[in-house]
Amino acid sequence: MTVLYNTIGVGYDDTRKADPYIVERFLHLLQPEIGERYLDIGCGTGNYTSELQRRGYDFIGVDPSAAMLDVAGEKNPNVDWRIGSAEATGLDAESVDGVVASLTLHHWSDLEAGFGEMYRVLKRGGKMVIFTTTPEQTGGYWLSHYFPKMMENSVRQLPSFERVERALTSAGFSSIQTEKYFVQPDLKDLFLYSGKHNPELYFKPEVRSGISSFAAFANREEVEHGLEKLREDIESGKIEEVVEQWENDLGDYLFITARSV
Repeated sequence: MTVLYNTIGVGYDDTRKADPYIVERFLHLLQPEIGERYLDIGCGTGNYTSELQRRGYDFIGVDPSAAMLDVAGEKNPNVDWRIGSAEATGLDAESVDGVVASLTLHHWSDLEAGFGEMYRVLKRGGKMVIFTTTPEQTGGYWLSHYFPKMMENSVRQLPSFERVERALTSAGFSSIQTEKYFVQPDLKDLFLYSGKHNPELYFKPEVRSGISSFAAFANREEVEHGLEKLREDIESGKIEEVVEQWENDLGDYLFITARSV
C-alpha cells in the first residue's frame, strides 16, 4: 500500500480533512495529558496528528509513505514526522504515552507484529485508540449495490474485530472496548462511506481519488457503470429505497480502545 499512497498522496489532503467529531472522540477516548508524548501510527498527511498537536499535545507521526509525510511536514513542521511502519516504528521501547490509529489497520502487513510493536513502544498503562471498520460494517454499505466487486475486494482486506481483539490480547493489551460510529451528514473527512447521506460526493473525481477502495480495488468499467446507475437512481428517487434497504445498526465504523498493562 506504500506505493499506492505515494501515488495518491499529492491530492489526498484536498478531501481528507480532520473531522471535528472524530477528533473529539479521539481526545475523549485517549485522555491525553499536556507534557506527555503520543504516536499517530499510519498518520498519512497528518490531518489528525496536526489537529491533535494544535490542541497542545506532543505527537509523533509515523507513516511508510514519503509522499504523505512530505505533505504533512509542509503543513505542520512542529510535529515529529518519521518514516516507519506499524511493524517497525524505529521508536524506543516504552517511549510514548498513547497511540492513535485512524483507518490504517487494513494496510498493515502483519497485524500481530504491528500490535506487538505498539505494545513495545507504549509505556505501561498507556492507551491505544483505533478508528477502523469491520468486514460486517463495510459489507453493509449501500455502495455495494453500485460497486459490488470493489466493495467485495474492500471487505476482503479488512481484519475482523475478532482477529483484531485476538491480536491485541496476544500482544499484551487488555481492557478492550468498542464504540460504534455512524457517518454524519457534516463529515469533513471524505473516506469511503462519507457519501452515505450525500451520494453526489461520489461523482467528484477528487473524492474518489482520495479513497483507497476506489484507487486500489475498483476498475474503470465498474466505476463508470456504477456511477451511471447511481445517477439514474438519484434522478428517479430510487436511491432512497436503496439506502433504506441497506440500513442497519452495525455502525459504519468502529472505535476500539485498549490499554497496555
